[in-house]
Amino acid sequence: MLTAEQIVAAQKSNMETLFGLTQKAFEGVEKIVELNVQAGKTALNESANNSQALLSVKDAQELMALQASLMQPLAEKAVAYSRHLYDIASGAGAEFGKAAEAQATDAQKKFMAVVDNAAKNAPAGSETAVAMMKSSVAAANNAMESVQKAVKQATEMAEANFNTVTANAVSATKTTAKKR
Repeated sequence: MLTAEQIVAAQKSNMETLFGLTQKAFEGVEKIVELNVQAGKTALNESANNSQALLSVKDAQELMALQASLMQPLAEKAVAYSRHLYDIASGAGAEFGKAAEAQATDAQKKFMAVVDNAAKNAPAGSETAVAMMKSSVAAANNAMESVQKAVKQATEMAEANFNTVTANAVSATKTTAKKR
């Protein structure tokens, strides 16, 4: 059985984890706000500069050249912004994943301790039931580890795909800008 001290310790640990995750969530939001403020400032400055450049255009050919020269940096900045936003989100997700994994590991250890304790105090003749219980717990642990590995692989694949799409978008923008 769990003692009052064990329950209090578990509650304290859960509260510490909750506050730590809340802090990480606020840090992520803070980074996004900083990113958006910086992007807004940059966009405002570039808008003013681009407006001045447009006002100084003398003919249609110069206008087309200016337009083409403005499109490539705009696309590259959009890709950079998306990448930065993705990095913030994936970093926060990784923190939450680590915390969840640590909690699950701790819960598994505690549950195994309860099972072992129950096995020690089990009446004679219940060895088969205890062995089945331990086998079930081991199978559940193996299944959880397999799921965690699959999630990690899927995350890595998604990041690789994101990087590929980003590189292709920048490349396509550069190619389009050169053709003009």
